[in-house]
Amino acid sequence: MEQDVIVSIRGLNKTFHGRAGTVTALDGIDLDIARGEIFGIIGLSGAGKSTLVRCINFLEKPTQGTVTVDGQELGALGKKALLEARRGMGMIFQQFNLLQQRTALENICFPLEIAGTHKADAVRRARELLKVVGLSDRADNYPSQLSGGQQQRVAIARALATKPKILLCDEATSALDPTTTRAILALLKEINRALGITIIVITHEMAVIEEICQRVAIIDASRIAEVGAVEQVFTRPQSAMAKQLIYPDGKRDGLATGRHYCRIVFDGNSSFEPVVSNMVLECKAPVNIMFANTKDIDGKAYGQMLLQLPEDERAARRALAYLQTQNVHVEEGDADDFT
Repeated sequence: MEQDVIVSIRGLNKTFHGRAGTVTALDGIDLDIARGEIFGIIGLSGAGKSTLVRCINFLEKPTQGTVTVDGQELGALGKKALLEARRGMGMIFQQFNLLQQRTALENICFPLEIAGTHKADAVRRARELLKVVGLSDRADNYPSQLSGGQQQRVAIARALATKPKILLCDEATSALDPTTTRAILALLKEINRALGITIIVITHEMAVIEEICQRVAIIDASRIAEVGAVEQVFTRPQSAMAKQLIYPDGKRDGLATGRHYCRIVFDGNSSFEPVVSNMVLECKAPVNIMFANTKDIDGKAYGQMLLQLPEDERAARRALAYLQTQNVHVEEGDADDFT
């Protein structure tokens, strides 16, 4: 069955002109995002992520190329039709962007007021959304009376006020602590599941992509370096930027010596048990752990581990054979493959 594409980007370029000259923020971007999916766009600072998301809703007009949203080519729309198309795209930001002189309820009502919704209907809708984000008891609180996580929940409710088909999240959890981040990501997943809204997540954090997204595009130096299912990109990264994001800086410096290496990816198919310790005991093959980032979620293992295997060929083979029986993805190579 053919994929139902809700956002289609073709040949997208965006340049900015200033005193320092011309800066190319986006260069030849081609991208399709399916209806109802949670799609991630990740890259380092300055890669062009935020410019891309602003081009998707035409807050930034592309220099070249087309952006088609739900069958409408945005560049061909008049002012009124473009405003209407934008109402179908909610947006949440890193710093929440709430109006400080308005209560939580009034902040959620604000886009409905702009859209000309009757006040009683706007208040009813706002109260419904406060319930959705778990803040029914905070309707009369001002932003200064709310925690960062609560403010972001209000911002999510505000973004949902006009019943958008797409929710754009620009570094929406970057200002939050890890526990609050997990709670906000869980809320976004539930909104996607319950309402069928397409969610586009812009981030520089691989952990956010792993937690919530189904597919991901990696942007590097204004261009798309790689696109694929999150599991595919995470287990078999092809581009240099994907490898840099998956193996965090400073964690790979020890890979200068030795011949045999492997990467173990825990994707939730195995229980959270000491796989490496068991392998060492079983195979009598000591290894060096060069990098590890694993977590236990409901008794299942997620994350990755980079190992330097024994120099002895037979011992290295024995260790790899054991790992391949443990319901984990194992990728072997030499030092160059993991740097």
